[in-house]
Amino acid sequence: MKRWFDPWPVFFKREFNRTWPFLVGFAVTGTIITKFSLGLTEEDGKNSPFAQKHKR
Repeated sequence: MKRWFDPWPVFFKREFNRTWPFLVGFAVTGTIITKFSLGLTEEDGKNSPFAQKHKR
């Protein structure tokens, strides 16, 4: 039985070579935002002018 050519590995390799800067930047930005957000306390939220303006 003849094996068919599978284009997916070629496609993913080419696309990864094009998009890795975006993926790395997205991961770094997400990590920074997550670390900053987890460092906030309930008191910080109460004292925030942004939170006061958008309070329901």
